[in-house]
Amino acid sequence: MDMKARIAQELKGRTPDEVVELVVYNCRSSDGEVEGLTEDYARLEVLSVVNVGLSSLVKLPPLPRLRKLEASDNTISGGLDALAERCPALTHLNLSGNRIKELSALEALQNLKGLRSLDLYSCEVSTADDYRENVFELLPQLTYLDGYDQEDNEAPESEGDDDDDDEAGPPGDEDDEEEDEEEEDEEGSEGDDGEVGLSYLMKEGIQDEDDDGDYVEEVEEEDEEEEEDGGLSKVCDIYCENLSCPGSFNLKILPVRRGSCSRWWGEEEERRR
Repeated sequence: MDMKARIAQELKGRTPDEVVELVVYNCRSSDGEVEGLTEDYARLEVLSVVNVGLSSLVKLPPLPRLRKLEASDNTISGGLDALAERCPALTHLNLSGNRIKELSALEALQNLKGLRSLDLYSCEVSTADDYRENVFELLPQLTYLDGYDQEDNEAPESEGDDDDDDEAGPPGDEDDEEEDEEEEDEEGSEGDDGEVGLSYLMKEGIQDEDDDGDYVEEVEEEDEEEEEDGGLSKVCDIYCENLSCPGSFNLKILPVRRGSCSRWWGEEEERRR
């Protein structure tokens, strides 16, 4: 299948201005130039034309939003001026496996001010002495060359890694979320619907036990004071059948105040004599 027919097939019912990413594969360019791609693809951001027989990018149409171009395993040897003119937003360029031999062929990329990543694997230029140092010097806007920066730190596995960082929000949002979670935990410790936490109940139980002891002691002290002051007497040991007596409800069981039983008064008078 030729390249033009493959691109038309990849539309899948869409119009060219609706396409954001286009992967062209299993096809060949008839003359080594880009075919079937027009300026109608104005919203295109990612284009892959790997191993399709390209020898030049001169006929690449204006693609103002294109930021990633995968053009590896072709026979491109130069003519990169078209990229700077027609793809000014380009940040990632993969030319691995092409026929770029001289460092001078890359000079046209100096005009791509936003270019961050360039891949030249298996290109003859990559075998030159001081290849990496010379490319970074020629293209100071680069961050990664063949997947590594100037200090040999590996690039993120996907370009989306940086996008994820941007979407994470401004600094401080993460701290605010942690504070919100802590507040929720504190509120949850009290329980839903006004329920009291276990630790609070245990604490209250301990206090109740201490309070109960104090209460018993206080009751005993009050009983002693009442007995000393002539309060309630012990259960009367005199069985009285005098129903008119205020304390006549089986005085062996019910406590009565001293002096309420006429029988007691009679015995008390006898003892005083």
